[in-house]
Amino acid sequence: MQIATGTVHTVPPDLKKALAADPGALEKWNSLTPLARNEWICWTTFVKKAQTREEHVDRVCSELKDGMRRPCCWLGCIHRPDKPLSPSVKYVLSRKNMVKWRHGELVHGRKKV
Repeated sequence: MQIATGTVHTVPPDLKKALAADPGALEKWNSLTPLARNEWICWTTFVKKAQTREEHVDRVCSELKDGMRRPCCWLGCIHRPDKPLSPSVKYVLSRKNMVKWRHGELVHGRKKV
């Protein structure tokens, strides 16, 4: 069965492998909207530690099967060019030192988002 992708992000190999190994989770995944899949992908890949990423990959499958359509308590994908960040999300990101602002534009690492 094909694994559908998101609007901005493609499914990373580790998440693709987990979904392919779990037919129930894959069926739920493919029933999501592209924006919802994008949120799951970004939530999975936005973490810094490999252990946390492994946990997120496992949680995607289990939470999809539990009926969740989007990640809980996630501020949302900051990589979408069609949706500007809200002031509250900008504040949260700046407090966590996850992103920086240069000349009013969001910069994640060295590339402009």
